[in-house]
Amino acid sequence: MHDTEQTHPLHVPRRLQQPVQLGAPQAEQFAATFERLASAVDTVVLGKPEVVRLALTAMFAEGHILLEDVPGTGKTTMARSIAAAVSGQWRRIQFTPDLLPSDVSGVTIFNQSSGAFEFHPGPVFANIVIADEINRASPKTQSALLEVMEEGRVTVDGHPHQVPAPFLVVATQNPVEMDGTYRLPEAQLDRFLVKLSVGYPVEAAEVEVLRGTHQRSPEQLPPVVDTETVAQMAEMAKHVYIADPLYTYLVQLANATRNHPQVAVGVSPRGLIALTRAASVFALSQGRTYIIPEDVKALAGPVFAHRIQLAPDAAMRGAGAAAVVADAFEQVPVPLPASAA
Repeated sequence: MHDTEQTHPLHVPRRLQQPVQLGAPQAEQFAATFERLASAVDTVVLGKPEVVRLALTAMFAEGHILLEDVPGTGKTTMARSIAAAVSGQWRRIQFTPDLLPSDVSGVTIFNQSSGAFEFHPGPVFANIVIADEINRASPKTQSALLEVMEEGRVTVDGHPHQVPAPFLVVATQNPVEMDGTYRLPEAQLDRFLVKLSVGYPVEAAEVEVLRGTHQRSPEQLPPVVDTETVAQMAEMAKHVYIADPLYTYLVQLANATRNHPQVAVGVSPRGLIALTRAASVFALSQGRTYIIPEDVKALAGPVFAHRIQLAPDAAMRGAGAAAVVADAFEQVPVPLPASAA
């Protein structure tokens, strides 16, 4: 009984019944839907089209997003806008120092009327989970997300419970205020497919906000796609063609970070898989059924940088992970064009 996997009512099978066919028409349809979704979120999150598209790329790659920036730049608004645009059920968890792991995953309670223990799911059982200010909770509470972010399930009292699919964690954190915060452990950072910074809005967008001409909230955003479509698009991305030289190119880039003189711990195999998945989605969003080196270069920074641990002396000298990623691209030769047949 303990090894029986229980399914939440919102669960959508992760393996689609119909085989996926991926050709030029499907890629064009993917790109059109991706653009409609991005344009919808752009109407709420003004002046940040690149960040929005990177966030959507992570979602379709079945990864998770860490948004790090100063307060008031729209981190939570972006997460809520994505949730509204995909018409999925979303939950927000406000992380605080007194938050318990059971407040995230759920708890088993004895029902006296039935004489049996019943599982009461926590807020993590949703399509999109907004973990607001995740670094304010203790490491013990943060660890409650480790299993579900990697395996899509929660184990409570020895019983596994599947979360709904698609499943996306969008976590936010403030890098400026350090009082009452806990540093995210490397094991958790590695589970985020991308780490993004929203940044301040462009001048024209901020003027529009001040004038009051832009007052649209995420709740006013009409859904563009449903969760079933998101799952189908994520499945399509798994069938993007990758030429053998590109596989070698990806591994060599990761090795370049691992062997860099300023790095203590380079990119993990999980990070390499994340970049491959993200590049596949990025290619489809451009209407292509195959990956090119430019896809890898466009995504390596957001996918690789937060996974790189600098050596202590390099960190003291002010070295940055972004520079390590740039050095890797300079060291590794770009593979020659190959047929995408």
